[in-house]
Amino acid sequence: MISLTINGRTHSVDADPTTPLLYVLRDQLALNGAKFGCGLGQCGACTVIVDGEATFSCVTPISVLTGRQIRTVEGLGTPAEPGPLQRAFIAEQAAQCGYCIAGMIMRAQALLEKNPAPSDAEIRRHMMPNLCRCGTHMRILRAVRRAADETSAANARVKQAGS
Repeated sequence: MISLTINGRTHSVDADPTTPLLYVLRDQLALNGAKFGCGLGQCGACTVIVDGEATFSCVTPISVLTGRQIRTVEGLGTPAEPGPLQRAFIAEQAAQCGYCIAGMIMRAQALLEKNPAPSDAEIRRHMMPNLCRCGTHMRILRAVRRAADETSAANARVKQAGS
């Protein structure tokens, strides 16, 4: 048994230690946001956050994840109450087929947690490993910018109210 902490909950997983996290998420835990795209860590459809870093779950064996914090898109919000980044993706209509979007959101979330006010160049550079085959990259970039701007504005309001 391997113990994994995913979205704040501990799960005991009975799987070969070399099993990629993606398969455990989808097949054992019914966390289906992360998608199988290439299986080689080249497309980003499977991106999750591990200890604050965007990580390709299709090439990450569960044996290296004990004691680490794993977050999936399911941990950011719900369909009824999406998180800020999810709301921005909805507002910008950033999904066409939607297959890559969970991975895109998780990569963007990792960026915004480290740098809540990234430049457009920083957003582009950070998002580069993830591919959208439908070509909605411009909408995706606008969604990340929107989320960053809205978060910055909200933080400024809170700071001003506290002064």
